[in-house]
Amino acid sequence: MEKTIKVDGMTCGHCAETVTKTIQNLGGIRQVNVDLERKEVAVAFDESLTPLDKIEAAIGSAGFEVVAS
Repeated sequence: MEKTIKVDGMTCGHCAETVTKTIQNLGGIRQVNVDLERKEVAVAFDESLTPLDKIEAAIGSAGFEVVAS
């Protein structure tokens, strides 16, 4: 499954790296692409291993706010 998640609070390359690493540490993640300008994170993942709500919770735990998915 592929999903684009709107995330507030990402302002720099370090933020993008933090979000990327946080998501990649979850199981079943195939690809993560952060777009700072659009404040979006595109994630390709296996929903049976990692549901979307778990990805969103991980982003929140890293200090960012999920606005929409």
